[in-house]
Amino acid sequence: MKYIVSVLRRERGSDASAWQSFEYTTENENDTVATALTAINGREPLTDADGVPARRIEWECSCLQKKCGACAMVICGRPRLACDAKLNTLKGEIKVSPLRKFPVVCDLVVDRSILLENLKTLRLWLSDDARQRDASLEYESSECLQCGCCLEVCPNFYPGGDFFGMSVVPVTTRLLSEMQPEARKEIAALYKKHVYEGCGRSFACKAICPKKIDAEKMLINSNALAVWRKR
Repeated sequence: MKYIVSVLRRERGSDASAWQSFEYTTENENDTVATALTAINGREPLTDADGVPARRIEWECSCLQKKCGACAMVICGRPRLACDAKLNTLKGEIKVSPLRKFPVVCDLVVDRSILLENLKTLRLWLSDDARQRDASLEYESSECLQCGCCLEVCPNFYPGGDFFGMSVVPVTTRLLSEMQPEARKEIAALYKKHVYEGCGRSFACKAICPKKIDAEKMLINSNALAVWRKR
């Protein structure tokens, strides 16, 4: 099976970008976009589909087992993990580009530091002893990879805005469910400002999560703990 993998390239420190295509041939039906990118970068010398010398494709990866979220990118128009995108499920030219909601560093590498900064703004950490209430809910919320795919499809999120998006909701749900009611007040107020008041309830995030986290359920639980009970 021969595939054409087209990557949106951008040099470090540049705002200009351009598509560059590479051929990739395999007989393994389990090969993924991550497999292809790794193999292409391993060629010596590396040339594109037209035989033109090319520099290595910059992209991020770690576990390659859908457990870390590092390889999130836009594949054929949809944000997903490169390690979870099998080539034989993709039709035609495989177009790979960086996530669009974050500053591009180089090629497929983006700066997702805003995800951590938003968690810090919401003060999402425990300062007292926790107690487990709903083990199944806490397990599902802990599955969040902080990959940014949900924010990529969210019509209300943009970096630097007041709305923090679904990426903070699983952590908020887990934390608030473990905290004593009196200790929730500060986080609840921040949650109301940065999540509850900005969410348009489109739930575009629900269908895109690589871990299949039920975004609607998470949002309902966080709203109940942070806003509704408070009222």
